[in-house]
Amino acid sequence: MTQGLGLKRALAERFHDELKFFKGWIHSPKAVGSIIPTSSVTARKMAAVINPASGLPVLEVGPGTGVITRAILERGVRPSDLFTVEYSPEFVRHLRGLYPDVHVIEGDAFDLRSALADYQDTVFDCVISGIPLLNFPAARRVAYLEGLLDRIPRGRPVIQLTYGPMSPIPPGRGDYQVEHFRFVVRNIPPTQLWVYRRGGH
Repeated sequence: MTQGLGLKRALAERFHDELKFFKGWIHSPKAVGSIIPTSSVTARKMAAVINPASGLPVLEVGPGTGVITRAILERGVRPSDLFTVEYSPEFVRHLRGLYPDVHVIEGDAFDLRSALADYQDTVFDCVISGIPLLNFPAARRVAYLEGLLDRIPRGRPVIQLTYGPMSPIPPGRGDYQVEHFRFVVRNIPPTQLWVYRRGGH
């Protein structure tokens, strides 16, 4: 009986997340990028790049309903060491309710100078990005990545998901390396994960 109730609760939470995500997509399809939130499988694979022993906070950009946020916390990151930047006011309210100890910041991922104005000197271990980059011009995507890499140590990763077959940030456009990380079939739609970093080990 207890297992049955747990399954029902998990299904209800999943439906609630998907409904909220769909509403966000209807309101702003360019900012959300998909009608279904990222799967927990994808979220765990993205969170795997985090080094919890680094002592540095983690930056998540475009958390949506918080599926990847949950995986980051399960990876061992303390809520007070997680900073998320979300554009949608509705998702911001949702995230603050779910994770009151996480730094949930309402702001534009393409203007992190303003969004993280109170944390300009903060160095992050890595960046987890769920922004639908293919909705934006290539030059803007490159500038976005360069800005993220400025906030982490050399050699540490920015991990990005995409539904296209190629890296959403083209190689050879700046001071960064491009690496294919995973192809996740258990996601709707199937997802490619890419890692970007500057020279280092």
